[in-house]
Amino acid sequence: MSFSANTKSELARIFPEEHCCKLAELAALIRMSGTLQLTGLKKFNLKISTENPSTARKIFRHIKDLFQIHTEVMIRRNSRLKKNNHYMMMITHSMGSAIILDKVGIFKNYNNSFDITYEIPKALITKQCCKRAYLRGAFLGGGSISAPEKTYHLEFVTNSMEHSEDLKNLINEYDLNAKIVERKGSFVVYIKEGDQVVDILNIIGAHKALLDLENIRIYKQMRNDINRIVNCETANLSKTVNASIRQIENIEYIKDTIGINELPLNLREIAELRLNYQDASLKELGQMLHPPIGKSGVNHRLRKMEEIAEKVKLREKWKRD
Repeated sequence: MSFSANTKSELARIFPEEHCCKLAELAALIRMSGTLQLTGLKKFNLKISTENPSTARKIFRHIKDLFQIHTEVMIRRNSRLKKNNHYMMMITHSMGSAIILDKVGIFKNYNNSFDITYEIPKALITKQCCKRAYLRGAFLGGGSISAPEKTYHLEFVTNSMEHSEDLKNLINEYDLNAKIVERKGSFVVYIKEGDQVVDILNIIGAHKALLDLENIRIYKQMRNDINRIVNCETANLSKTVNASIRQIENIEYIKDTIGINELPLNLREIAELRLNYQDASLKELGQMLHPPIGKSGVNHRLRKMEEIAEKVKLREKWKRD
């Protein structure tokens, strides 16, 4: 199973005890994954479908507990491309679909008439527990989360601009930075930063998924730190090797032209050590001298020899010209 499917399975096993939280969660589930079928004057059938069997059980149980309606769960099998099965529940008008739609705030009555609303009903999210329940239901109904090994991205796919705005504002009440983007006729509320994805998982109660994501984040950080250290050490080693090669070339050039014996004693000593111990570091070369000198002192003498080599090269060029 994908990380997103595992997260939904975890959330689907959370059953709120409070009536208000059950209603808020069911309202979000219906809003995100429900459809209406007009069957007559002011008569609608409510169809709710999901690919997650645990989510289907939760919807079935909420409808039974809140409205004493027993509905059948139908399974539509997808034989093509090995896609997941769809679990569908149908609540007809005669079974009480209008009551459910009214209670979850999808129907709004106007003088013996009604209209379909797309905002999140304020009455359903007056408490913090109900806000968390609504977000949990919204994720179960139309949310997804990317595999954290690749990227940090959590989103809710909605069908209306009004609902997406309300959902974004509800998420941002928790000091998050959710945004909206339109994609293929849908409105997607998304969060991209790793810390904020962790926060929203904590808000909706996906604690196991949160710990799994944090473990992956720690592993990725450790891997990045190790790579950074290795790259830094490799760069320093390359720099040291290149400097050593350049120093040896300068000394060899001086040896072949004016001769090392023409150098001052302090430079001659370090030149002979560099030729004899080509892999030694500057610090190690300095400790071989009598008396020993520091790394900066060795580097100063090697730079002096580089200057001498450049002067000899320039002089030899003038002679040729």
